[in-house]
Amino acid sequence: MKTFLLLALITVSEATIGVFVKLTDGHIPIHTLTFYAMSFAALFLFAARWAVTGQAPRFPVGNLKDTIVIGILVAAQGGFFNYAMSLVPIANAVIFWSVAPFFVFLFSWFFLGEKARPAYVAIFGLALIGIVLANPLGEGRQLGNLVALATGAIYAAMVTYMRYEGLTETGNDIAWSLLTAALALSPSLVLFGTGSPFEWLAYSRLGGLEVPVFVWALGLGVISTGFAYFGISIVLRSITANIYSLVDIIVSPVVAATLGWLVFAEMPGQRMIAGGALLLGAGFWLTREMSRGKEHEPVHACHISKRASNC
Repeated sequence: MKTFLLLALITVSEATIGVFVKLTDGHIPIHTLTFYAMSFAALFLFAARWAVTGQAPRFPVGNLKDTIVIGILVAAQGGFFNYAMSLVPIANAVIFWSVAPFFVFLFSWFFLGEKARPAYVAIFGLALIGIVLANPLGEGRQLGNLVALATGAIYAAMVTYMRYEGLTETGNDIAWSLLTAALALSPSLVLFGTGSPFEWLAYSRLGGLEVPVFVWALGLGVISTGFAYFGISIVLRSITANIYSLVDIIVSPVVAATLGWLVFAEMPGQRMIAGGALLLGAGFWLTREMSRGKEHEPVHACHISKRASNC
């Protein structure tokens, strides 16, 4: 029961990314916001692990190259995803991001020689119909939709890299990867500025709540990212990464879209809903097919910024 409660909390925390990004209301440049978020997430993970294990963070001397590569990919994925969130409704971003499992298969097939199964033809056909229905080039939101699609590809590249290297990342290494991501994004402070993190804003949709913008940047780092990573490291002791992925690929986008509707009154069109349902269903099916026969493989902590995959 505790495992499923924590799983529900993780799903909700991941789904808050778009809410926190939009609540900053452009007062912090998006890549600077991502830098703040990665910094807070890394600090949270270091502190949480220290509090739970009583062990100080260990520098990943024997895993430095992989930590850096993954950190750079985390920075790219987080920056692109947050940018997409700032351009389109939350539902658009999470739905088009959900093509990630298809990129995972394509990269794994091309670089790792993973073989296709007959069912994949039907799955890809279903996904293609979903993309056509969702129409990423329509609604005047082409840039944001395409950025969300690109985010799925970046995420898939990281998953493929971890498979290629045969990595089993520890929570300690993930914290260092997040710190690497923050360092990679630190030039944003110079290129785009620090923004106005301490400016107070009033939010009519939140009952007139008035808080500094900094609060949402902190939430993006600690709740959406840091807590999600930490919770997953606990949940995966009780369930397999494959089960988590199958739940997450359906539930998290639905929760995220629901939050977009509740907080910002964002209502996706009928084509987006129909296309998104097909995409999510196809992604679930593909993830299940790719996980067959891998139920007892080591768990890879490939969770990035907002969700995990059966790496």
